[in-house]
Amino acid sequence: MTFDRREFLKIAASGTLLTAFPSIAFSAPELMKKKGPRVVIVGAGFGGATCAKYLRMWSDKKIEVILVERSPTFISCPMSNTVIGGSRSMQDITHQYKALGKKYGVKLIQGEVVAIDTAKQTVNLAKGYLKYDRLVVAPGIDLMYDQIEGLSQKIADEQIPHAWKAGPQTALLRKQLEAMADGGVYLLSIPKAPYRCPPGPYERACQVAFYLKHNKPKSKVLILDANPDITSKKGLFLSAWNTLYPGMIEYRPNAMVTKVDAATRSAKTEFEDVKADVLNVVPPMRAGKAADLAGAVNVDKRWCAVDFLSYESKVQKNVHIIGDAVAAGLPKSGHMATAQAKVTAAAIIELMNGRQPDPDPVVNNTCYSMVSDKEAMHVANVFRFNVEKQAMVSAEGGGVSEKYSEEEGSFAKYWANNIWSDVLR
Repeated sequence: MTFDRREFLKIAASGTLLTAFPSIAFSAPELMKKKGPRVVIVGAGFGGATCAKYLRMWSDKKIEVILVERSPTFISCPMSNTVIGGSRSMQDITHQYKALGKKYGVKLIQGEVVAIDTAKQTVNLAKGYLKYDRLVVAPGIDLMYDQIEGLSQKIADEQIPHAWKAGPQTALLRKQLEAMADGGVYLLSIPKAPYRCPPGPYERACQVAFYLKHNKPKSKVLILDANPDITSKKGLFLSAWNTLYPGMIEYRPNAMVTKVDAATRSAKTEFEDVKADVLNVVPPMRAGKAADLAGAVNVDKRWCAVDFLSYESKVQKNVHIIGDAVAAGLPKSGHMATAQAKVTAAAIIELMNGRQPDPDPVVNNTCYSMVSDKEAMHVANVFRFNVEKQAMVSAEGGGVSEKYSEEEGSFAKYWANNIWSDVLR
């Protein structure tokens, strides 16, 4: 696509020149006139970025792919808990989008989507719109602050972080732990499932305990879990807590936090009021805002139902939903988002060529949990499409580690580097 000098200067003057993504010299008010088959992707997390890359690769670059993302960098939720524990830095989990443009020709626009018109097949940003043939919405999650009295976006950003979207709140939570006196209490509240994982709550408890053990050994970790029991890798986490951090971690099930008070540093459940020096309150979650804009939220007013052969929305034609926003009974993980993204990319290519997608899609998921700076464990599963149930069903052979270990910790680091490379390089 080419622009003459006058048009380029007009775009630059509008303030939409995209310096964060040097592979693209512009984004414009009538943003990039459509000349051929085009897919617009909203959200450049694990799902969106992967889908963009593989659409370009597998279509032999014959499909124009425009990726819209509000953040200038990719910050990984997987491994973000180790920043809180102190064995990694924010820089270690922050990555660039440059290769998607330079290597694969993905066109990247840094901006906020303000509206989606599925009838006209347009995505609207603050300073213009994009037309699409197919739209992929990878919105991640939004936090439901209104479910906890006294909590808001502002309070979370400044005083009571959830740190469930890796970024500034991750760094804030780490600073609060550093400022806490030895003998203090760190409180983690976990919402009812389903929720995004990673960052995993029980891994986070381990990482906080790891930091406190080596720096403030008189301190405590208190977990208030709205669920009736530990929801993942229970035996392994209990073993880690009892062996690595004996007497440091207290777990309370059926303890849903309903109210917080930033001034008194307290949290209220149905049964008790609890005070703590550091409050890490994680609200319930729902599909991110872009799914609402696309009119695709139709399950419990929180999630999006999809056709698992293509991840096309059950209620919006030519709109595909991937990642945490999907109502599927599948893990809401970064690894799962990449698997869904590849199924979606392959299906879109087939559909745009007048063919049907694979009738037997398979996705896989692996999640590592770091329980110290060097030790980890994992859970892994393969899911196949079941025609009778019209659902993705776990296949035989998956499961969890026999034990946590340094070897597993080494595997976790290789896994992280490999998935970051698969998504972005």
